[in-house]
Amino acid sequence: MTTPQENPIDVLAIAAHRDDVEQTCGGTLLRSAARGLRTAILDLTQGESGTRGSAAERAAEAAEAARLLGVTHRQALDLPDGAVANTLENRLKVVLVLRALRPRVVILPYWEARHPDHATCSTLGYEACFLAGLSRLQGLGVEALPPHRPFKIIYASLYADVRPSFIVDITPYIEQRHASLMAYQSQYANQPQGGALFVPEEEIRERTFAEARHYGLLAGVKYGEPFVQREVGLVDDLTFIPVQSI
Repeated sequence: MTTPQENPIDVLAIAAHRDDVEQTCGGTLLRSAARGLRTAILDLTQGESGTRGSAAERAAEAAEAARLLGVTHRQALDLPDGAVANTLENRLKVVLVLRALRPRVVILPYWEARHPDHATCSTLGYEACFLAGLSRLQGLGVEALPPHRPFKIIYASLYADVRPSFIVDITPYIEQRHASLMAYQSQYANQPQGGALFVPEEEIRERTFAEARHYGLLAGVKYGEPFVQREVGLVDDLTFIPVQSI
């Protein structure tokens, strides 16, 4: 991918691993695609260090999940799985994607996380978004692409113990979101390898639906996905602010 796409991407989700997006903002991508928006996913790693499955298996599963999510574009970089580092070279790799896809909105993982790759992905992604707008940036061929800086950066906070800035109603898309996650049979199908680390397959649906139900209830809908934004919001008309107060 060396030239900008003819039609820019509306929403780009960046995550450390294949299947992270499906867990944290898959329903939001489905809702966006249903509205005619162009969506995309960038996975930083290929899954070569995972307890279960190979990089090749996860690539095939990611392609199927992308189909189920209706995304326009999906790709994976070659950052080392389990050792994602926020280096200039890695930031430039993300810059190349940002300048080619030219997204208006970027979804990143929340900046505090149990898995170091997730936290690093958050800071790396933010800094790459900033660098992508610099006209004199050099390295890895980024100078061949016109500068682009996303208008909005939001953080998927499903697994963070924080109060969301807002919730996206994913109620109509909850089943398809689940199907996209279960496309990763190498990860979630019951098997001896990693049995002590992974949730049993029969519990995945219950857990993921319960999480979505919790966040949906906060916003007065059935199922939701939570997000955090660093900046304040802007309201035009007080009578159209959603979510009832009492």
